[in-house]
Amino acid sequence: MTIQELYEIYLRNPSVQTDSRKLKTGDLFFALSGPNFNGNTFALSALEKGAAFAIVDEDIQEANNRVIKVDNTLETLQNLAKHHREQFTIPFIAITGSNGKTTTKELVSAVLSSRYKTYTTLGNLNNHIGIPLTLLQIKRHAEIAVIEMGANHQKEIEGYCAYVQPTHGIITNCGKAHLEGFGGMEGVRKGKGELFDYIRKNQGSVFIFSDYDYLVEMSNGIDDIITYGSMEADLVGIPFSNNSFLKVKLIDKDSRVTVKTNLVGDFNLPNVLCAVTVGMYFKVSLKKIINAIEYYVPSNSRSQMLEKNGNHIIVDAYNANPSSMKLAIENLANLEVENKVLFLGSMMELGEESEKEHLAIIELIEKYTWKNVILVGEGFSTISQQFQHFDNTDDAAKWAKEQAFSNDYILVKGSRSMQMEKVIDNL
Repeated sequence: MTIQELYEIYLRNPSVQTDSRKLKTGDLFFALSGPNFNGNTFALSALEKGAAFAIVDEDIQEANNRVIKVDNTLETLQNLAKHHREQFTIPFIAITGSNGKTTTKELVSAVLSSRYKTYTTLGNLNNHIGIPLTLLQIKRHAEIAVIEMGANHQKEIEGYCAYVQPTHGIITNCGKAHLEGFGGMEGVRKGKGELFDYIRKNQGSVFIFSDYDYLVEMSNGIDDIITYGSMEADLVGIPFSNNSFLKVKLIDKDSRVTVKTNLVGDFNLPNVLCAVTVGMYFKVSLKKIINAIEYYVPSNSRSQMLEKNGNHIIVDAYNANPSSMKLAIENLANLEVENKVLFLGSMMELGEESEKEHLAIIELIEKYTWKNVILVGEGFSTISQQFQHFDNTDDAAKWAKEQAFSNDYILVKGSRSMQMEKVIDNL
């Protein structure tokens, strides 16, 4: 079966699912396989649950005309998404980066949605499966699409660009994330830079945070560059806060206004400025831009501020790498409050750099005064230090409950696999 023929089936059944447990009647079920599962074994049960068709890449016993066999289901899913993408002439904005890409995506989407029919990545579906699924959710009436791209090795972003075909690109930053997969910081920049390589080759546009010299360098040769930053840029923003949420004073040639956000930390400045800049570029009114940002409330353990038992809890526990960990610690350290507490989970995917980077975090912590510092996980276990350490989050959560924290400012930060939210439940 050709992609065009499969696309005709998709147009009659425009809902795609790869998890048989989440099937709805009329879905197309793509039987994906991995190291620990084989979706082909669920094909017939998917049909019984109401799937319109099952796309498989193995022979299925009792197969019928609702089973479509292809050479490779994942490649077919990606090629179908590519074909669907090619039916549109609207802007496709791709966002990648080491830190802040999901927050930036959410803010940009909120701003654009105030004027346009906007489709965007749901949650964290930013990989080789999630991105095609996101593309296939875009309806014909769409006016703009915002696609988040995650990556942990080189050539990954390049592969995504082949079917997303972005017209506009944003790299939030290049930090110390996934060092093991990328092969060091130069590898991170090369890998993330694959987005700009595609934009450059296809005469697209990029939005860059001009405070980062490396982003300026990475964007060389791109014809249309729109800048935002804290100094010289098309849009300048100055951060300030009142020991809770970030506020940004916006300065451009036409106006001076302040945006009040529900985000914690000055490190969110680039994310906010990016959303404002993209909105202005696409002719969204400044009033709508400000309203969209001020009404946006973070979720999913990203830059959240919770109040519980008199505590102010800063939750940034969806992801952690040396760059984001440093910023989060410094943000709390610089708040003019008392009784500061750190709950820090180990950082993952650092390879040979792991011990060095965890040591650097401990040395950073030692520069400031804290009421308590609690370190969790294997990454901190091999380093001699003075702070409380637990092997796992369950033990740390149990200890936290026994302390009965009250009227404290508490940062909870760690890689997703550490499940640091267990600590929050016990504060």
